[in-house]
Amino acid sequence: MAKTATKGLTGREKVAILMVALGNEVAAEIYKRLDDATIEIVTLEIANLRKVTPEQRLGVLKDAQEMLLAREYMARGGVDYARDILERALGPERAQNLLTRITASLQVRPFDFMRHTDAQQILGFIQGEHPQTVALIMSYLEPQQAASIIGGLPGAMQAEVAKRIARMDRITPEVLREVERVLERKLSTVMGQDFTLAGGIDAIVDIINNADRATERNIMEHLEENDPELAEEIKRRLFVFEDIIKMDDRSLQRVLREVEMKELSLALKGATEELRGKFFKNMSKRASEMLKEDMDYMGPVRVKDVEEAQQKVVNVVRALEDVGEIVISRGGEEELVV
Repeated sequence: MAKTATKGLTGREKVAILMVALGNEVAAEIYKRLDDATIEIVTLEIANLRKVTPEQRLGVLKDAQEMLLAREYMARGGVDYARDILERALGPERAQNLLTRITASLQVRPFDFMRHTDAQQILGFIQGEHPQTVALIMSYLEPQQAASIIGGLPGAMQAEVAKRIARMDRITPEVLREVERVLERKLSTVMGQDFTLAGGIDAIVDIINNADRATERNIMEHLEENDPELAEEIKRRLFVFEDIIKMDDRSLQRVLREVEMKELSLALKGATEELRGKFFKNMSKRASEMLKEDMDYMGPVRVKDVEEAQQKVVNVVRALEDVGEIVISRGGEEELVV
């Protein structure tokens, strides 16, 4: 019945019908868990939704219920358990169709088991492994966890692993499976033969941003000696202009004493209202008014000039942190200077 009623409907149309059928409050809760691109697609589909018959509405709800039940059965006892129950309830053909759709959408991220393992245990486990193997593992872990593990490695090893993460590009499923065999662990199931993104500049920047200052300094010093170009690229992205919004007022006031107003007015031309307000709040009334006048008088400016001015402000922030005059919170934890 449900299958016949929904025949001819696209996946997007089914989602739109389901959202309408669930009602505004439930649909709103679902929206909160979707990314912007998906919200746009679903909203457009709902807006273009043609007349829906009661049979189609009921069929979509029934399909959704079956999918949720199948996922729940798999979570309880795996695929075989789910198949047994679904075959009893729906018959072999419909049960297989449901399981095929679900398993096709499930991809376990490599090294997933390590996300629930203590960092010290992982640190002991990877001792003696090749830096490339360690880099591969770290690039798949959450930045905070990876930062904690890298912080426990010897100094030279830290820099070598950081360098290899940054230089890593794409990796084949075969290589991942080889690492699984070497580590004698079942890490994950790699679906298909597509290349999987691993590592890169963004990965190592996230990790270093979550590491303590001593670990960061050690990695950067080694990279500056052995790979200055990579060190400079990482340094530019470790702390960006927008991160100033997270600085405490006292630190920002110290930064303002070192920044030229001409550079600041240019930098703030490309800032959000919230970030501008952060700066204005930490300046005297007269200084903030003068800064606003400079920005208004400046008129349109090139994006390149704004970015260069913002980078100069960031350079001041990092220089003051290096000499210990300000503290930048790292890894989501507050740091206190006593």
